[in-house]
Amino acid sequence: MSVASPGGAPEQLHPSDPSSASRFLDLILPLSDHGGWEDVLDHDTTKLAQPGPCTVDVRHASQFSQQEFLDRYAFRAPVVIIGASDNEEFKRLTSKPSLLSALGSSKVRLSSANTYSYDKRDVAFSSYCSHYIQPQRLDALANETFYLFGDHSHPDWLSLMEHYNIPPYYLPNHSTMLSFGVAGPGSGVPFHFHGPGFAETMWGRKRWFLAPPESVPVFNPNRTTLQWLLEDYPHSPPLKGMLECTLNPGELVYFPDRWWHATLNIDVCVFMSTFLSP
Repeated sequence: MSVASPGGAPEQLHPSDPSSASRFLDLILPLSDHGGWEDVLDHDTTKLAQPGPCTVDVRHASQFSQQEFLDRYAFRAPVVIIGASDNEEFKRLTSKPSLLSALGSSKVRLSSANTYSYDKRDVAFSSYCSHYIQPQRLDALANETFYLFGDHSHPDWLSLMEHYNIPPYYLPNHSTMLSFGVAGPGSGVPFHFHGPGFAETMWGRKRWFLAPPESVPVFNPNRTTLQWLLEDYPHSPPLKGMLECTLNPGELVYFPDRWWHATLNIDVCVFMSTFLSP
């Protein structure tokens, strides 16, 4: 896992068991353009989930300092950062063949994809890949949709996440907590809020909708983001200050404390969130 150093800057913890870490490195398999995740796609149905415009500020890491991050965005607004990720190894480890080889038989805990994610379901990761990662149906409710995000207690999953390099930007005196996820095309989480953090996609694209704390979105917490976008949003009053952007593999989005956000996976999406806590 990743933690903040006493001075506030992020510090990577290394696996306590070197043999466990090397096991994952030994299981890196050759990649396709989509990491093997494209074999679940049904192109007739995935057309329901499409990328959209980007109204979030986009900065390149080569011209974006930690001080500017603190001054302009950390407590004020979201930002998309490109060129900051250093996770090619982790990306290879999270290809579908590599994950199935290393962790296919391990149990994972799925969460219902509604605002409060109160329902849970335990399945083998291989079963999740075979039976749950399917294109989202427009008539399926969020509380009937289950996906993998967080709740990783199995030692092998924790060992895998130790290969992830956290973003180079940070909030002083905040520690980090990682949450890994895999989700099918058209899935996502309706509007919700929590503390600040970063999110990065390894494989696939993820569309983000963000609104400041004072702009409360009108939504049904048990309807999917896909239903909201296609059926509800076009007939709703404009949401003041709402921003959106589609995150491509290797890009980061930062969301400030208590900002509303909803997500929509355009493709099969493999992603990591880095939550920041004081």
